[in-house]
Amino acid sequence: MMRTSVVAALAVVLGVASVAPAAEISGEYLEARTCDVYTGPCFANAEMGLAGKEALMAWQVDEGSWKGVSLDGLGVALVLHAEGTLGDDGIFGMKAGKIRSVILVDQQGSEVQQQALVDFVRAKAKDLAGDVQRVEAVDIELKNDHLSGRGVLKAGKIGQIETRALKEDDCVCTNEIVYYQPLGNVRNSSPAFLKTLSYQGAGLDNRWTTHNIRSAFLATFSH
Repeated sequence: MMRTSVVAALAVVLGVASVAPAAEISGEYLEARTCDVYTGPCFANAEMGLAGKEALMAWQVDEGSWKGVSLDGLGVALVLHAEGTLGDDGIFGMKAGKIRSVILVDQQGSEVQQQALVDFVRAKAKDLAGDVQRVEAVDIELKNDHLSGRGVLKAGKIGQIETRALKEDDCVCTNEIVYYQPLGNVRNSSPAFLKTLSYQGAGLDNRWTTHNIRSAFLATFSH
């Protein structure tokens, strides 16, 4: 009797697992900001409201579709400029004020695919991408190596991210933590050292280049 019950229970579990929905779209994610995200609270407090008003978020689709449109191999990026610091430490809500954005879509995609990429970004970053100033098509290439902490984004000639893994001597106060969580809804995130972050495009009345801060995340995404 007990054996029959166990077999029946396993059948139910396996049945539930077999109908679990698979991700419709998945791939790589890379993010960088103009303030430290891996840092000590004292450093974060000193930057709050002064730095971290700019960010670049990027998604590279490995495979999948968005609302019936295949986006295999295509990339998209969201550039942000806010009135205040972009960030959520998991305790206090984000109070960045007005946020303006630019969406960079992969020029390798068709018009329908580019429209789907815009809709995807609006859904994945809906609290950030509301006030879109400009949509521009550029060549987009994103590569993450999670083991080495190296992430590289090239968005035409206007957007760039390059990272490396955090090292022991990147700790300054020895009280560092992941103070800010990723801006995107992602999985398997890990902080990284930012070698370069740059945006030299139009639409935000602001261009910037930042080097050598602890301000990036490598991650994956699925939906």
